[in-house]
Amino acid sequence: MSESSTPNISIPESLTAKSLTCFTAYDIRGQLGSELNEEVAYAIGRAFALELKPKTIVVGGDIRLTSEPLKLALARGLQDEGVNVIDLGMTGTEEIYFATSYLGVCGGVEVTASHNPMDYNGMKLVREDSKPVSGDSGLDDIKAVAERVLNDVKIEGAASLHNARLKPRQPGEVVAASMVGGLESCGLESGELESRKNNARLKPRQPVECQPGTYEIRDLKTEYAKCMLSFVDVTKLKPLKLVVNSGNGAAGPALDAIEKRLIANGVNIEFIKVHHNPDGDFPNGIPNPLLPECRADTANAVKQHKADMGIAWDGDFDRCFLFDQNGDFIEGYYIVGLLAEAFLNQEKVGRTKLESGKLESGELGRTKFESDFSRPVFDTGSKEKIIHDPRLSWNTVDIVNAAGGIPVMSKTGHAFIKERMRSENAIYGGEMSAHHYFRDFSYCDSGMIPWLLVAELLSVKGVTLSSMVSDRISAYPSSGEINSKLVDPVASIAAVRAAFEANAVVVDETDGISLEFASDEGQWRFNLRSSNTEPVVRLNVESRGNAVLMKKKTEEILTILRTS
Repeated sequence: MSESSTPNISIPESLTAKSLTCFTAYDIRGQLGSELNEEVAYAIGRAFALELKPKTIVVGGDIRLTSEPLKLALARGLQDEGVNVIDLGMTGTEEIYFATSYLGVCGGVEVTASHNPMDYNGMKLVREDSKPVSGDSGLDDIKAVAERVLNDVKIEGAASLHNARLKPRQPGEVVAASMVGGLESCGLESGELESRKNNARLKPRQPVECQPGTYEIRDLKTEYAKCMLSFVDVTKLKPLKLVVNSGNGAAGPALDAIEKRLIANGVNIEFIKVHHNPDGDFPNGIPNPLLPECRADTANAVKQHKADMGIAWDGDFDRCFLFDQNGDFIEGYYIVGLLAEAFLNQEKVGRTKLESGKLESGELGRTKFESDFSRPVFDTGSKEKIIHDPRLSWNTVDIVNAAGGIPVMSKTGHAFIKERMRSENAIYGGEMSAHHYFRDFSYCDSGMIPWLLVAELLSVKGVTLSSMVSDRISAYPSSGEINSKLVDPVASIAAVRAAFEANAVVVDETDGISLEFASDEGQWRFNLRSSNTEPVVRLNVESRGNAVLMKKKTEEILTILRTS
């Protein structure tokens, strides 16, 4: 553990725009130079500090070559407003979620562009307890303050002086700082955010003299790995051969830490490591296994090594993609149903034990990874809720209802899903894009917990992954997500809607447009929406047991979409 001031960095005043275009509905993503640079990162750091008033923040970054300088600029902005910064080095996004709750700090920021192109980067922000910061929960306000910082608009109560970002600050230098709360008073009090409208946060506050925030480097990978393994019963894990493809992203070191813990627990899992070493040049391409062209290396390795399963991650490993023993890609949609059923069945077991008086001491407690890592056991007093997104839903709804749970639809996007997870106290949530969320992981998504849970299912059931999902794939065949770059997305989506809506039996606008149909041809549905993170329109189509109908309707929609 080391502590020092943030390394000196050069922050050019190259941004001339008066507004920031890198803020999305639930995170920050932008093209390097024109939308996101070190000056912008610095401004975001100051704005985060001014808006949420944290005392200590954890920061990390993925392996992209620009993530480290952007992270340091962000940290400098936080420090200049009196915020202490704990730098976790190269991390996946979920390591920031873990550290925020584990250390009990006021928030965290991961610098990452996930699966976006090389010339992009971004940030994902959370506040205390790893709560997401999205447009309506503080992100829009942070954007507004960051724009004022960039445009040199004086902000009363701010610690930094005019153009302070361009002046080198000496270690120990005293600056005027706004009063910041301690760990017990992270962020705003309940209801305060809503009441402080019309830039009330910028009203004068009495400054006090204080030291700039500290900068500390820490490594929590051992503690993180221990937390990941708390989600499975390691005594039930049988010898398995797993192909793991980190895509030269941040997953490699995290997986190594988990492997060490497994070995220490006497678990015999052989990992066949593909593109394992982190490399910001991404010599094997941007890791995004959602795209068919990014799957061959994992599939081939599974077949070559006769592995039980293949696992691949995106750059910040918050998404987990699985391949069966034949090397066939399993759409994330069917893994959502598989995990939902597993969680609900385990909840049934807990309820049966409780009613019979056979629940063992300590078996009811939920994971509190800030103090220990006992395996999570679920609430047993009422029906559990499962959150899903609207893109593909019939299989998930069918499984959840059959297992005695309650399916709840949420708008697509990690911040929206997490907020709905919290409001519903849902045990699990899943998106067809391979994001999986867990109540006992601060309602956050993880790319490591899913494959561990599936490995446990393989061990306990003694069957193949393909056999666990084949019936569901046949019952609800789907197109997978199809992306289209369009000249006029709004007009194209409107054209599709006009062509199909009159015959729809259900019209839903939770996210984009979802239409359901029942006719002599059969039952089918589709969801069409513009991406929140990329300039594309995304189409998903599914049917009830009729793959031919699903393919036919997919082609019809794409023809209208791409020629309108």
